[in-house]
Amino acid sequence: MVLSVGAALRAATASLAAAPGAEAEGARAEAEILLARVLGKDRTWLFTHAGDPLDAAVAARFDALVERRRVGEPVAYLIGQRGFWRFDLEVTPDTLIPRADTECLVEQALARLPNDRPLRLLDLGTGTGAIALALATERPRANVVAVDLSPGAAAVARRNADRLGLATRVEVREGAWFAPVAGERFDLIASNPPYIEDDDPHLVEGDLRFEPRGALASGADGLDDLRLIVRDAPAHLRPGGWLLVEHGWQQGEAVRALFDAAGFIEIGTERDLEGRERVTLGRRPA
Repeated sequence: MVLSVGAALRAATASLAAAPGAEAEGARAEAEILLARVLGKDRTWLFTHAGDPLDAAVAARFDALVERRRVGEPVAYLIGQRGFWRFDLEVTPDTLIPRADTECLVEQALARLPNDRPLRLLDLGTGTGAIALALATERPRANVVAVDLSPGAAAVARRNADRLGLATRVEVREGAWFAPVAGERFDLIASNPPYIEDDDPHLVEGDLRFEPRGALASGADGLDDLRLIVRDAPAHLRPGGWLLVEHGWQQGEAVRALFDAAGFIEIGTERDLEGRERVTLGRRPA
């Protein structure tokens, strides 16, 4: 039987809504995103062509994506992209999926970066390149070094930089945290490192099951990588330079203590859109 575009969407929505923990509204949106991707159209097209017949081959590809989503695979991986800041980024299973919470870190970094002089910036654990590319977009005189331990993630970040026309100002290097920038100093360091506890049950639930564990978990209390970054950052900051890190909503107090122990001043924690402590920052004394 040949289904119309509208009928295929209704069937997919019902299937996705029946999955554990799913919501009807979200299921409809996901079905539309997946079908639009398969058809190479935007979501508006789906409404204006709801009565059009769906080609059998297209229907088969759509059904396969719906089934993968129904068992939990993230939509971002299924369509290969995720929106962040003012652009779309390529996303693969080698990278963490960019989230809106991280835009808080970008906003706070931009508030501390002048736009009238050259800058050197560092993004640690860049993944898709989201933070580095957002900062480079908003500060045209900045050069950014983006570091990631994963060769797969680094390759994705390079492709994103190329596609956005930022490859000349965003240099992606492979390695662990500060190792690829030994002896270098920066005006600002930003990082969204792993910060989930190793035994956190959320790691085996929802989208997190499919994301790279090394980009999510960091020791018994989730702070192993944050301890290293905060401890070593002063040696890589110019006098007066800033460090900003994203962390879990219950980790603010612990991260502020790390900043204080490392000698930072003007330490503070900013909240995300839901009012939760999300980004801690501090300045190296001049």
